[in-house]
Amino acid sequence: MDSDLAKLDREIINNDVYNHLAERWYEAQDDPIALLRNQHKLELPWILEEIRRNIGYRAEILDMGCGGGFLSNDLALAGHSVTGIDLSTSSLKVAEKYDRTHTVRYMQGDIYQVPFPRESFDVVAAMDVLEHVSEPSKVIAEATRVLRPGGLFFFNTFNKNPLSWLIVIKGMEWFVKNTPKDNHVYSLFIDPNKLRDWMDDVGLELMTLRGIRPVFAQKAFFQLLRSGVVPKDFRFKFTKHPLIAYTGYAKKMREH
Repeated sequence: MDSDLAKLDREIINNDVYNHLAERWYEAQDDPIALLRNQHKLELPWILEEIRRNIGYRAEILDMGCGGGFLSNDLALAGHSVTGIDLSTSSLKVAEKYDRTHTVRYMQGDIYQVPFPRESFDVVAAMDVLEHVSEPSKVIAEATRVLRPGGLFFFNTFNKNPLSWLIVIKGMEWFVKNTPKDNHVYSLFIDPNKLRDWMDDVGLELMTLRGIRPVFAQKAFFQLLRSGVVPKDFRFKFTKHPLIAYTGYAKKMREH
């Protein structure tokens, strides 16, 4: 098992950028993880509403690549039954510590081959995951396998174009303190049309896709540029066009 996980770790190109965080998952402002926390604040209400509208108030949810547990813990607080799976043991320890419900089931494991039978979950999420793996289509296929018919697959990732390279990679390096080397790898960014094709191949129908980006006309944005520290009130917004990052969900319509 340990050798299998070591092999998988090599396939997750820049997984080690999260291993150093420990408590900084929830506390650091001088690190790109602070941007991820604030982006999560925008996405969470939308995710909860789509789950409520499509599934109900209590869903069985798998969070693939759960990291420090931002999404898993908030979904559990909303009353859902949540399982989080990740390679990083240090991240899982932090996620478990910050689970105020003490109900999330956290486990170390392989998101290419999760240890659950077919049709185990109403919802599967892969947030900030697909741009960290060498074969994202396999992750999507595995998510589909464990989804029940009519279940939802949530995702977010980065578009592949010069603007996303400039903002996500170079902007981080230039303006955010403690940005790890290879925090993101441009070759792993994903064109939305390619993502749509992968989902269609496994029986997922894309229901919603929207862009997501920082609010540039905010005081916190200019504070970040000056200081390299992410203000706590830094805000993101949804956009019509997925020029930089994008998020959305698909519904399982058929078996593959």
